[in-house]
Amino acid sequence: MAYRFEQEDSSVAAGIRRIALQQIDGAIREINRPADDRDAVIHDLRKRCKKLRGLVRLVRPVFDGYADENKAFRDAARALSVARDAEVLRQTYDLLAGIYKRQIDRPALATVRRRLTFRRQEAMRDEDIDERLKAFRGAVIEARKRCQTWRLDADDFDALSGGLGKTYKRARKAMIRARADGTAEAFHDWRKRVKYHWYHARLLSPIWPEPIKAHRKIAHDLGDMLGEYHDLAEFYRILGADPEAYGASKDVEALCGLARERQAVLEARAFLLGERLLAESTGALVGRWATYWNLWREEEKNARASSDAA
Repeated sequence: MAYRFEQEDSSVAAGIRRIALQQIDGAIREINRPADDRDAVIHDLRKRCKKLRGLVRLVRPVFDGYADENKAFRDAARALSVARDAEVLRQTYDLLAGIYKRQIDRPALATVRRRLTFRRQEAMRDEDIDERLKAFRGAVIEARKRCQTWRLDADDFDALSGGLGKTYKRARKAMIRARADGTAEAFHDWRKRVKYHWYHARLLSPIWPEPIKAHRKIAHDLGDMLGEYHDLAEFYRILGADPEAYGASKDVEALCGLARERQAVLEARAFLLGERLLAESTGALVGRWATYWNLWREEEKNARASSDAA
């Protein structure tokens, strides 16, 4: 089943447990299957951890185990981050080379890409990925045991409203800070808040699919935009700190300049999308989605009554 609540869930807690098991079992299958592309495996595992963190964040105010579970999934993903980060540097180079293909001399920059590729290969070798994947598997198996006993202190939308509102409110505040500060750190924080809200929109998408689908798409696009912004910031931070390790200084400086130019484009687009996504007050959004939820649950009750009558 998809990453979302279903009308068949007997309670919010039951839905949370089901979705958590779905993600954990998917991660275990991903580790167990033969795979030539470890980058794809690591990317999938890290995404599943983010989904799990988004899931528990939705019920954070009524879930006593939130802090421990959030830390467990965060630490599991972090153990795989070095190899993934090295691959992102290479992907960012390819992105810039594609966007600015008429402005750069790719043969002259071949050394930079070779050294980024070497960095990625070293990360995969030095970080002993097989051992890290084994440790990850052990961690999620333990999480699987725990999640089957998760309990919440509330049900129905009362279990969801606090986490939904907190995440949305933080996303609005983070946008204001990003506009005021203009730092990579502020934009990265904004991105994290938007991504968590996107996960919440995905989880709640069945309550009224059409309007939430549009909302979810804007959150997805904004999250990707801010993710690219962050990758560019990391690209010029790492290469700029030691340019000679990656090629001729002038070539590295030129790439870093293009990364900043691309960031400026993304920044303008991100604020336009952000104003659309986060236009409502927190109370208005939570109240509107509460109405959707209650009608959705009423629809399910009516369908069940009709079925029983038949």
